[in-house]
Amino acid sequence: MARVALVTGGTRGIGAAISKALKAAGYKVAASYAGNDAAAEKFKAETGIPVYKWDVSSFDACAAGVRQVEADLGPVDVLINNAGITKDGAFHKMTLDQWNAVINTNLGSLFNMTRQVIEGMRARKFGRVINISSINGQKGQFGQVNYSAAKAGDIGFTKALALENAKAGITVNAICPGYINTEMVQAVPKEVLEKSILPLIPTGRLGEPEEIARTVVFLAADEAGGITGSTMTVNGGQYMV
Repeated sequence: MARVALVTGGTRGIGAAISKALKAAGYKVAASYAGNDAAAEKFKAETGIPVYKWDVSSFDACAAGVRQVEADLGPVDVLINNAGITKDGAFHKMTLDQWNAVINTNLGSLFNMTRQVIEGMRARKFGRVINISSINGQKGQFGQVNYSAAKAGDIGFTKALALENAKAGITVNAICPGYINTEMVQAVPKEVLEKSILPLIPTGRLGEPEEIARTVVFLAADEAGGITGSTMTVNGGQYMV
């Protein structure tokens, strides 16, 4: 029977690529999203992947959402914590709302989502939790103290949860994308991209969402059971660890 995979933020950008790749690999996929109904409906129509709307920063919303996914598709075997936001600004000007929104969505959501599925995974002696962190959680980034802190927290969450669940057949890993060719990066002025960003990337190009998705499919496989607590960098060599 096909395993069930749930992708948060799974209808756009990197998340959409992950959802499509998992479906192509034979998984039953559910994609959650927060607010863009038009994009979600378009994604559903094009892919046939069911979509679910909830706020990952809300524990209660995650609990209700996961219950619905499991009622529709079955127990979640693979969880991809991909949903994230940015609210950039220099720290000395950052508001509490900017801080809380990013921390709650980009880090708090890992607790909110993973807590809903971890007991079932432990009972079935199988699970895959894959957290999409960021290069900026590894090296920091000007104007992103909130985002970098959250994404660094994702890595710590990954390592500790991996230790707790290794003997239960559950792997927990993180992926740190660099600059990926998504709508967000495409919105950067061409001059800034060409003069300030691409020269920092040894491969000389942006990454593609499908490259992140391929990494997810690899880590999600039954055969990847020996890889846990790892942080995989997909950044074109921009930051090597």
